[in-house]
Amino acid sequence: MLHRVFTRAKPLLVLTLLLCLFLTIAEASIGDRLPEFRECIQVCVRENCDPNNDPTPIPFHHRLLLWTCPQECDHTCQHIVTSKRVAAGHPIVQFYGKWPFTRFLGMQEPFSVLFSLGNLAAHYNGLGKMRAQIPASYPLRPYYELFALFGIWTWVFSALFHMRDFALTEQLDYFAAGAGILYGMYYTPIRVFRLDRPTPRRRSVLRLWTVLCCALYAAHVAYLKLWRWNYTYNMAANVVAGLIQNSLWSWFSLKKWSETHRTWAALPGITVAWIMMAMSLELLDFPPIGGALDAHSLWHLGTIGPTILWYNFLVRDSQDDIATTKFKDIKA
Repeated sequence: MLHRVFTRAKPLLVLTLLLCLFLTIAEASIGDRLPEFRECIQVCVRENCDPNNDPTPIPFHHRLLLWTCPQECDHTCQHIVTSKRVAAGHPIVQFYGKWPFTRFLGMQEPFSVLFSLGNLAAHYNGLGKMRAQIPASYPLRPYYELFALFGIWTWVFSALFHMRDFALTEQLDYFAAGAGILYGMYYTPIRVFRLDRPTPRRRSVLRLWTVLCCALYAAHVAYLKLWRWNYTYNMAANVVAGLIQNSLWSWFSLKKWSETHRTWAALPGITVAWIMMAMSLELLDFPPIGGALDAHSLWHLGTIGPTILWYNFLVRDSQDDIATTKFKDIKA
């Protein structure tokens, strides 16, 4: 079984390696090292930020998002330098590892914020759908509810990070995303191998699996916080955890569809394929269209649809499992 799972996972593994390579490349940027950019900031700060020399006022909605005068100068100079480079026929470059985005109401990456909120809404609606259509007595419902809650918080912190990029919002975004992905890896084998069933062996395996996943997350956070904040490692760890659960769900979907030939049984496979295609947008990095719409924001847009499909599958699978169990009890 495992051989078949990992054989089907080879394309996903290739994409994993490409994404990690891409991230390593994306960390480097030359914009913030350009002499004209540094000179622009020095002049701007000197002319606009001196509290003893009538400093330029910061708009209220920018102050609400904690923009300071030097940060305003930094953002303005990014666009001044970018405009001059475009006029001279030079390519647009990144600053501090990011493209120069046009702000909206003080938000640094408005479309990423919007699509993060779209994902949040998909998880919130999915949680309500599960609570309405899956009985509270169903043993897997608590695991599914936790999945939805992890998803909600993941996208809350994603929206905050894309709204304003601070060290704190970045860390909250990364740690929440890591927790959500690792929880996905945690609950997947519980459903696939039915570790929720109250047999002594399954209970022992579930306890060990729970301890292992908690330890992995603690080690992940400790490494990033106490040892080294490593973007490449963080991406690799998340993609590997995602690869494991995606491989298991793909195998489960094929097996379930082969047994039942029901359309809903194919949803996990469709969802996995959709997510991987959306994830591949990270390989097509390009300067933001209109200064706001980039590949990363499109990736966030691309995950809304499969999230909706996923909750439809969880509900349908739960209902089928309940009906099958009742039928077996009646026959017994």
